This record gives sequence, structure tokens and C-alpha cells, in this order.
Amino acid sequence: MTICGEIQPDRRTRLSRKMRVILFFAFEGAAALLIGFAALFLSFEPAWSAERAQTTFLKPGDVRSGSLLLKTEDGYTDASRLGIDVDITVSGPTVRARVTQIFRNPTQHWVEAVYVYPLPSGGAVDTLKMVVGDRVIVGDIKERQQARIIYEQAARNGQKAALTEQERPNIFTNSVANIGPGETVLVQIEYQEQVAQSGNEFSLRLPMVIGPRYNPAPVVQSVDFRPGGGWGASKSDPVPDRDRISPQVLDPATNAPVNPTSITVRLQAGFPIGEIKSHHHTIKTESPDGSTFIIKLAEGVVPADRDFELTWKPAAEKAPSVGLFREHVGGSDYLLAFVTPPSVEQNDRKPLPREVIFVIDNSGSMGGVSIIQAKASLTYALGRLQPADRFNVIRFDHTMEMLFPASVPADRERVGQATSFVGALQANGGTEMVPAMRAALSDSVGDSNYVRQVVFLTDGAIGNEQQLFETINALRGRSRIFMVGIGSAPNTHLMTRAAELGRGAFTHIGSVEQVEERMRGLFSKLENPAVNNLTAKFSDATADITPSPIPDLYRDEPLILAAKLDKLAGSVEIKGRIGDRPWVVTLPLASAAEGKGLSKLWARRKIADAEVARTTRQESPEDADKTILALALDHQLVTRLTSLVAVDKTPSRPEGEPLKVSELPINLPAGWDFAKVFGERPRLPVTPMERRAEAGEARVQVAALKRAAPAVTAAPNTVQLPKTATDAELRMILGVIFLIFSLVLFAFNRRQALIP
Repeated sequence: MTICGEIQPDRRTRLSRKMRVILFFAFEGAAALLIGFAALFLSFEPAWSAERAQTTFLKPGDVRSGSLLLKTEDGYTDASRLGIDVDITVSGPTVRARVTQIFRNPTQHWVEAVYVYPLPSGGAVDTLKMVVGDRVIVGDIKERQQARIIYEQAARNGQKAALTEQERPNIFTNSVANIGPGETVLVQIEYQEQVAQSGNEFSLRLPMVIGPRYNPAPVVQSVDFRPGGGWGASKSDPVPDRDRISPQVLDPATNAPVNPTSITVRLQAGFPIGEIKSHHHTIKTESPDGSTFIIKLAEGVVPADRDFELTWKPAAEKAPSVGLFREHVGGSDYLLAFVTPPSVEQNDRKPLPREVIFVIDNSGSMGGVSIIQAKASLTYALGRLQPADRFNVIRFDHTMEMLFPASVPADRERVGQATSFVGALQANGGTEMVPAMRAALSDSVGDSNYVRQVVFLTDGAIGNEQQLFETINALRGRSRIFMVGIGSAPNTHLMTRAAELGRGAFTHIGSVEQVEERMRGLFSKLENPAVNNLTAKFSDATADITPSPIPDLYRDEPLILAAKLDKLAGSVEIKGRIGDRPWVVTLPLASAAEGKGLSKLWARRKIADAEVARTTRQESPEDADKTILALALDHQLVTRLTSLVAVDKTPSRPEGEPLKVSELPINLPAGWDFAKVFGERPRLPVTPMERRAEAGEARVQVAALKRAAPAVTAAPNTVQLPKTATDAELRMILGVIFLIFSLVLFAFNRRQALIP
């Protein structure tokens, strides 16, 4: 018993030591794993940013699309958006729109509000009205820097002030200073644009949401600044205003839609209407007098998550082929002419074979129904190729892949290969569009016996548009570029300007149901001769015409001329060639009907001409900017160089009271896949549900989307492009590194502890 009494404590000691070692390892391992998993969990932080924005403060540089920011001492906090009302009047060839946005300051502080919103890229923004409390503030056009100085001084003085600035031709920013506690803000923007026409169909498009943009990373290069040595870093940013155009977006799987919007259209087409159609919203139509149609949303209000598109057709079989409208402003007459050339069939002559380069965007922003629309469109296009044609397919995200090393004959075997290739694509990654465009414009064949066409399918969700335009201008050669906009909220500024620079046309496909109809219309343009060598000559008047030079027209496209005249007299003669046939039409100016807002449409188009001349180096940047500034000031338009500013003369914020924004996130454009854009994040499966916009607005059906086919293994023609990792990707990588490091550290410590 004595021996046992001596041995037992020693055994307990040994067991106790083992237990302590085990507990030590367990505790240390758990700690290491906890640190690693914490780091990994933090890697998903950006995916939650839309939710966190409602409870945390932001930085002034975090201004996003469709947001109202209320500035406080600590940062930016949420404000309440009450709604958006859009009132549109169509008078013959012109559209006049008034967009009213209503906000409320729910805080007990004096605040400054900043928000960003989309408008049509061809719209002439000329009016800003701000109602804060009982004060109405009307804006004036000033040079951009001057307007900013006036606004900031008014803000410091406690005066109510408003500022409207253009970030892109289709993206604008509004700032409002000195909104009192509990006050409601009403912001009203007005713009003018022309009605779009294609064949017998007339249309208008109202952008309602700005899709998240892919912004390539700044390029940092080492530069020897001094002859005697001394190296430094030079940074070139392709998107210097990325903070002002990059929206913060709600995940539709976990958030109800926001930004309830009502729309009313008063349609006076100028001819009997046979069909009115809304392609993406349900509408109700009334006609009080037989010639005016009032169109409203059937559900009253809808969340702003997709563009509104309205089309109408004449009751007769054919639309009017000629329209002429005039307006007298100041000492000048302004003219707007719509002329549709006749269609010429190619039955009597054999058309030239075509070399068609198809480019499809399969980046993350194309996830969801967009990639389905794009694949269906390209599959349809491949089926329209003729045996005498040549073709190739290029797909791109942050990488680029050419199906064939060079264009190949459109025989059954190769078209079948291309169809399988397209069918297997899935959306993921960044949007490096410039290298894909460069590859498409590389004319290795150079055979003039082939008409060379580039068909580019994308949503255009990039911020470096100017780089793309410069690439097209430098490399287009004999190629013609046809842009196909995909999805519910495409970047129409990029699409229309790229098609213009590429001497082609722009087609938009907003739903799978539109694929065949819109692609058939596109191929009607591709397969038939263009109207080229167009000129316009006025017999008795001196005219400043836009566009200049007049671009080629494709089948069913009208020639739309705007002109400033010294007098409304004589006629205008328009000449051109349709294929190998001459075409001419003479229009007497005395027959022109009265129009509204034509002077602003002329000025806006002249400004666009100057921007194109700047891009194509036809004018120096200084001369182009001088032209733009003069037109904008004369016609009171918001441009890249001018802004609308309004200041209330009477200070409203009490002296000594600080001027104290959270962001209201916008909706993800309908049909987009949140995870494809912002990265996956851990969450429970979400059952498709019926959602409503705030305050019980329009119903939105959230349907599960079919997953695309497995990705194709990269072919030898795959080219890796510079990839800009998102914040989510970078944090995920960092989290994985921390996790691996923690496990290695745990294993090393355990081994050291076990060594005698």
C-alpha cells in the first residue's frame, strides 16, 4: 500500500501533463483556426456592403449611383427616398421629359445631399428645379468649375443650393446643400430628346438604373524623372472618376427592391397609331380624344431595376417616310428632318460575301438572363451565315479566347463547332473589353472581296469607355461595328458611340423574347446594302447641319438631320447611293410643321459631333472644348464642361449650426446575377419569392435562373488579360492565406512540443 501510495501520484502527474498538452494543442489549434476562419469570413465583407451601408458611415468618395447621401460629422448616413415620378410628353418627333425625385431628411441635423442617376445618352438636360421646404430654387448654366465654386461657397454660407453635373452623357450627379431637419426635398430635372425610329416602329427609352461598372485597375509604371537618376512611379488611371460612377447595389436575394417609380407618357405621334407596346413593364393606355394616348404603369409604381422601353407603330401599313419640323428661336430657324430611304432588294445582283467577327461578353455582369440572351442571339446569328461567308468567334471576360486562329469558311462543320462553343459559355470574371475589340478589328485577311463586319454582344458595363472609343478610331480600318446591347440596363452611351465610330448600327435586346425579332432586324442591315455618300444641300438658306459628315444608313434606318438656318426658305436636297443605285429626295421647307425644343436637339447633337471630333483627332482637345462650351452656354445645356447651379439668396441654416450622408443602395438591374458581379458569400439558400418595392409598390417576380453549361476548357487561342481583382476577391485570397498560415503554425508548434 505504501508503494502504491507512492506510485499513484506519479501516474496522476503524467496523466495531468498529457491532458495539459492536449488541452494546450486544442486551445491553440482552435485559436489558430478561429483566426483563419475569421480572416476568411472577413474576405466576404464587400458582398455585405449594401446591407452594412444602412448602419455604418461612409466616406465622401463613396457617392454611388441612385443614392441620396446625408453628410454628418462622422460620415454619411441614410436618407429616406419617398419616390420617383417621370412625366414624358411625345410631340411628333420630340420627347420632353420631367423627372421628379423626392427625398426626406429624417435626421435632426442640417445636411448636404448628393445622388447620382441615369438619363438617356442623347438627352439635352436644360432645367433644374429644387424645392426645399417652402423655397423653390431654379438652376443656371455655368462653366463646371465655376458652378462648383459657387455651390461650395453657398453651402458654407448656409444658403440652400443645388448643383447638377454630368459624369457621362448618360450619368448625372446632383448635390443639394443645407437641407433642414425633417425637410422634404423635391428635385426636378428636365431634358429634351428625339424620338427613335426603325422602319415602321417609333420608340423612346427611359433608363432607370445604372449597372455596376467594371473599372480596369490603374497602370503603375516606373519612370526615370531626372537625367542623373531617381526613379519614381507614374500612375495612369483609365477611369479617374470611378468613385462617381460605381454604384453600390442591394443583393435581390436578401433585400426587397427600392426606389419606387411611377411613369406617365402623353403620346401625340402626329399620325394614327395602330399599336403601343411596353417591352419590359405592364402598362394601361387611355385615349381621351383619339389622337392623344396616355400611358401609365398598370401597377402604379415599380422598383427602378430595368429600363422602360415604349414603342408605337402607325395604323397604316407604312410609317410616314418623310417628316419635316421647324422652330424659330432668337434670330435663327431650326429644322429637324426625318427621311427614310426606300429598301432595295438584292435580287438583281449577287451580294458580296461577308467576313463576320462575332464577339461575346461572358464576364460576371452578364450572369443571369443576360448570358442566356447573348448566347441565344449569337446562336441565331451563326445560323444566318451563308456558305460563302467567313467568320470567327471571340469571347472575353478578364481573359480572351478566339475560337479559330483566323476567320474560317462558314461551312456546316465549323458553324457547328462555333454553336457548341457558344452553348458552353458561362458568365464570370472581369470585363476587359478593349483587348477583345482590338482582336476583332485585326484584319489579317484584308480581302476587299469580303465585306468585313464586327458584331459585338455586351451590356457595356465598363467605366473606361474612352479607351474603347480610341481603340475603334485607331484600328477600325475597313471594318464596320454593330453593337448588340444585352440586358435590362445596357450602357447605351457606349453602344451608340461605338457604333457611330465604327460606321455601323446599335441594336438592343432586353429579353429572351426579343432575340429573334431584334437579330432578324440586325441581319437585315448586315445583309443589305447601306445608303452611303449622303449629302444635304439647301437651295436658299445657309445651314449648319448635324451630323457632319452624314453617316451611312442601314436598312429601315431613317436619316435624321438637324440644322440651324439663317432663314426658312427654299428646299433641301438629300442625295446618296443605295448599293450601286443613286437616290435623291427634295423637301420644300415651307411644308415643315411646328416643332418644340429643336434648337436644343440641334445643340446637343453638335456637342456630340465635337466630342467625336475630339476622339478621332479631327479637332484638337482645346478647339473641341471651346466649341462644346460655347454651345452649352448659348443653349443652357449640361455637358462635360458645364453644370446647372442654383443658389437661394437668403441663408436658411442658422449661423453656428453645423452642416452635417448614409447611402441608399440601388437595385441590381433585373436579370443580373449578384454573385457573378460581387462574388459569392456564405448564406442560406433563398427560395424564389414575390417581392415588392417600398411602400407596397409593384410586384416583382424573382425566378430561379438556369445555370449555364460548364465552362469550356481554354483553347490554345486563349489570351490571359490583366485582371483587376475586386475587393471581395482580394479579401478572399487574404483570408485563405491567413487560414493556411494558421494551420502551418499549429502543426509546427505541435511538433515542437512533442519533441523531447
